[in-house]
Amino acid sequence: MPFDIIGSESEKEGKKEEIIDNNVSLERKNNNPIDSNNSNNNESLFVVEATFQEEELKIVVNEIRFQDQLRNKGFGEVFNNEFVLNSLETLYLLSNNKLKLLGKKDYNFSSFLKILLKKDKKILTRYLIFRDLRSKGYVVKEGFGFGTDFRIYERGEHGKKPSKYVSIGINEGLNIKSRDFVDTIEQIEKMGKDTVIAVIERRGEVIYYKTTKMSFFENKKKG
Repeated sequence: MPFDIIGSESEKEGKKEEIIDNNVSLERKNNNPIDSNNSNNNESLFVVEATFQEEELKIVVNEIRFQDQLRNKGFGEVFNNEFVLNSLETLYLLSNNKLKLLGKKDYNFSSFLKILLKKDKKILTRYLIFRDLRSKGYVVKEGFGFGTDFRIYERGEHGKKPSKYVSIGINEGLNIKSRDFVDTIEQIEKMGKDTVIAVIERRGEVIYYKTTKMSFFENKKKG
């Protein structure tokens, strides 16, 4: 049975929980994906430089001082002895004027996004969720290959403990099979993590739902 991520504004405002399967329900979390006191992440003033290797779609930060600034903010990873930014981190930093991206030319947000869209049609969907989570103060890293998914860390936890939450992104109006949806949630739970569903509305707003397990008892007829 398919499950449509769709509904009118009045329905969304009035209905806080949606049962999608005999075992899973969704609880709307409004604009905060996690029940925490994370305040908005007002990034301190810094500007870093990185080199874009366009053929490989690789963004490398060479200077140690820039690496330290990014690492302290939860950006970047060391891969093959290089400090690299992923595409979403790069887009976010460009949009906030925190990054000077060099290469064949000087890239801005629009020119870099155009290159990414040729390779990944879902990049804008993923970026909207990434941007929203980062703006709320969370550190966001790539997920486990479930599609549009991210590991979410509360402030101060990245690099110290594993992520507790995994966010799955869905566009409003998308028709998906509930069984596939629930299977993904169950796989995430087997990792010991909580699932947060990020639904992108048509106007670009991101609404979060937290999954909850439910148990139903079978009614048996008395003989």
